[in-house]
Amino acid sequence: MKAYLILEFRVTDLTSFMTYVEQIPEHIDRHGGTYLVEGVRPEVVEGDWKPETLVVLEFPSEQNARAFLSDPMVQTVFSIRHNSTQGNLVLVQGGSWRDALARGT
Repeated sequence: MKAYLILEFRVTDLTSFMTYVEQIPEHIDRHGGTYLVEGVRPEVVEGDWKPETLVVLEFPSEQNARAFLSDPMVQTVFSIRHNSTQGNLVLVQGGSWRDALARGT
């Protein structure tokens, strides 16, 4: 089942962040990930969430997404993002709660 990483963030240091932007794609590719949404400003249509920028990555499986997150080769690149943005990252499996219900889990 596919898995998705959803990142919402605000850039605090554009120069450093651009280094991250240049380096991260090769690591995403290495784990089979692809951009579905790449750094766009979302329009909030309900609620009071105020994300400035969104990225959605799709991976072939949760295992691929977790391997990407724990890959020692990408940790330095992640630290560039951590030091140049403020944000939140979530991992979600594709599918529906109905799938889990049907499996009895």
